[in-house]
This record gives sequence, structure tokens and C-alpha cells, in this order.
Amino acid sequence: RARRSGPPDGGWGWMIVAGCFLVTICTRAVTRCISIFFVEFQAYFGQDYARTAWIHSIVDCATMLCAPLGSLISNHVSCQVGIMLGGLLASTGLILSSFATSLEHLYLSLGVLTGLGFALCYSPAIAMVGKYFNKRKALAYGIAMSGSGIGTFILAPVVQLLIEQFSWRGALLILGGFVLNLCVCGALMRPISLKEDCKTAPEFLEQNYVPDTEKQDLKRMSICSPLIKLWPHECLCYCSWKEYDFLLMPGFMVLAVSILFMAYGCSPLFVYLVPYALSVGVSHHQAAFLMSILGVIDIIGNITFGWLTDRRCLKKHRYFCYLFAVGMDGLCCLFLPVLQSFPLLVPFSFTFGYFDGAYVTLIPVMTADVVGTSLLSSALGVVYFLHAIPYLVSPPVAGWLVDTTGSYTASFLLCGFSMIFSSALLCFARLVKKIKLTHLPSLTDNTALKQHIWTNGTIAYSVTAELDQKDVEVLTLDTNSYSNR
Repeated sequence: RARRSGPPDGGWGWMIVAGCFLVTICTRAVTRCISIFFVEFQAYFGQDYARTAWIHSIVDCATMLCAPLGSLISNHVSCQVGIMLGGLLASTGLILSSFATSLEHLYLSLGVLTGLGFALCYSPAIAMVGKYFNKRKALAYGIAMSGSGIGTFILAPVVQLLIEQFSWRGALLILGGFVLNLCVCGALMRPISLKEDCKTAPEFLEQNYVPDTEKQDLKRMSICSPLIKLWPHECLCYCSWKEYDFLLMPGFMVLAVSILFMAYGCSPLFVYLVPYALSVGVSHHQAAFLMSILGVIDIIGNITFGWLTDRRCLKKHRYFCYLFAVGMDGLCCLFLPVLQSFPLLVPFSFTFGYFDGAYVTLIPVMTADVVGTSLLSSALGVVYFLHAIPYLVSPPVAGWLVDTTGSYTASFLLCGFSMIFSSALLCFARLVKKIKLTHLPSLTDNTALKQHIWTNGTIAYSVTAELDQKDVEVLTLDTNSYSNR
């Protein structure tokens, strides 16, 4: 039964973290390991880099493009149902892929069907962690998201061994059975209802949709469940709008644009690291080991950055920690073309893997800071939806550049500059925000505050700019003291 309270920061929340950890293994780690099949697919079907790269692109694109659908099912049906359904779809897609006779077959089965299954699992599981944690949110996300790194570390050599022993068809069949564990993960997702989830109910009831005799009962219940039965169209429209009104927040708009460039830059590396390593004379096992190194260091980045940014000294600087991590990954991509031996590629895997884990952990944390916990599921659906187009386009574009130039240099440079631009955009936006804050009216004028301040979740905003958390605390204290007079 769902509870209505604040985030408990513990208890069953750690089981939610464990479930999300397994979800990231079965979704993101498996997606990364598809790059190990790249050479096998290219050799078997006799196609070029660009056409073969579409397989990985469609998986990533479908996962992110359908993320809002996962959030919708989670919000209006059940997180448990959504994840279990996603596990069945993803497993079916992998099993059907083992019988593929063309790249087009793989586009549909491994790309669309498996990607859709992953979409129904990924964002709802991540949003559940945010509902159970507040004080230790970054650490909880660090542990949960480390499943991607741990899964890559373990699965990369295992998948290479499965391909050698059972061919790529047998390896895909076994992965299909493995991904069925998503159904177990879904069973762990016990629902919870927070106080702020229902904070807009009185406001909705004022719209005269409910007779006066029923208002008292409905105020104690969820906003949507009773009203949908009575006024389906009006309530659904209202609820849908309230779930996505964060799209008009300036802070979210800037974050959304930066994510587009970040996603474009990070995706091709996971597709082309193994083929690039093979092209400079690294053996198949060493190339797979590079992916394992990247995965295990990704874990360290997840957990250490999550723990560090929960500390009091860094908690209010999460924004800068995120943009620093994205910028460092961009620099790593710029240096990759000059690293042409296994001893040189190992330090690259360490550095890129660490900062990749760092910023991936902070994406849901930053999203929650901007929109609040009550809208986190819907916001994460949009955030991961924004990954879709870059994930779809960037690997084929990188493959086309490799086919055209005969080198990986242009592809990796484009990725690096894209991520650096993403980081620079966030930095510029924060500078503009700081400049605007210096011109805000004095916070001591409570009348002005009522005119200029509005709230959403736990964050307060002004007409011209967002307020820092410290300013929110000052605003709360001033408002309380004013009311006590």
C-alpha cells in the first residue's frame, strides 16, 4: 500500500536502490555491450560502418524517445507494471534478434522492440529512487547508476566469450534470458506517495469540478484517481498539464539544450571504442578489456561523485561539478585520436569512465533540484527523451565520417567539441543568473516577494531568475516571521 509522507531516506528505499541498480545493468550495460557485436554484424552482413552503426543508434534512440511513455505508465498505472512489461518486451526483442537474417531485421527487433522495453524500465526506476531519498539522494543515485559500470565491466568480457563459444546468435539468445531479470526488478518497486504529490488538490477543487458535499473527502485522496472516474476529460487534461508545466522553467530549458549536445558527444565513443582499438592493432580481448576498464571506473565515478556532492561543502555546487565532469569527458575525446596503442588507451578508459559516471549520477539530481521531487518522474522522461535524437544521429554521422575520411579523428573531435560546448553553455547560463540576482529587489520587502516569487516543488523562482537554495531558506524564514506578526 502506498504511503503519504516525506522521503524516508532509508528503509525500503535501499531495496529501491538495489532494484534500480539491476535495471541499469539490464538496460544501459547491455546497450553498451551491443558495441561488441559491431564487428560481428559488420562481417556477417557485409555492410559499412554507417549502416551497421544504426543498430546501436536505434536502441539508444528508442530507449530515450519512449522514456516519457515509461513515465506516463508509471504515473497513471504502476511503476511495477511498467518495468515488468518493459522486461518482457526487451527480452523478446533480443531473442528475436538471434534469428536475424538482415540488418533491417536487427533494426526492428534489437533496435525498436528492445529499446522500447528498456524505455519502460529506465526512467521510472530512476524516478523511484528520488521519491525515497532526500538527504542522501546523490549517494543513492550514485549506487543505483553504478549498475551501468559494473554491468559493463562484467558483461563485456562475458559477451565476448559467449560470441566465441556460441556465435553472435547464441550470445543474443542468452542476453535475452538475462534481461528477463527486469521483471524481478519491477517487483521490488513498492509505490510511495509523498505529501507534495497532492499539493495541488485544493487548487484543483476550487475549479468547481466537484460538488461541495464531496470536496472534503476528495481533499484527503489523490488528485486524479477519484476525479478521472467523474470527469475524465477535464481531470486528465488538468493532470497532464500540471505534470509538464516545468517545461516553461528557464532553468530546465537551459539544462535541456545542454543535454542535447552532451548526448551527441558521449554516444559514439561507446560504439567505436572497440572498433578504433582494433584498427590500431589492439587484440579482440584487449579491446573488450578496455570496455571493462571503462565500466569499472564508471562505478567509482558514480559512487564517489554521489558521495562527494552530498557533502555540505559541495552540495550547493552540484551544478559546477556536473559541468566540470561533462567538460572533462569532452577533453578526453579530443585527445583520443593520438592514443594509438593499448598502454595509451588504458589511461583514456580510466579518465573517460570516471567522469562519465560522475555526470550520469548528477543528471537526475540536477533535474530534481530544478523541478522538485513531485515532478521528477515526468521531468526525467523528458530529459531522457532529449537524448533520443542525438543518440540516433551521432553514431551514423560518426560512421559516415570514418567511411569518408578513412580515420576516426574527425568523429572523435566532433564528439569532444560537442560536450565542451554543453559544459560552456551551462557555465554561461549560471553567470547570467548570478548577474540577474544582483539586480533583484530587496528580500526584506514581503509585499514585493508576493508579487515576484512563485514556487514549484521545493524550489522558489522569481519573475526574472531562479533563487539559490540559500535564498529559498531566507525567504521561508522571512515569510514565517511576517505571518507570526
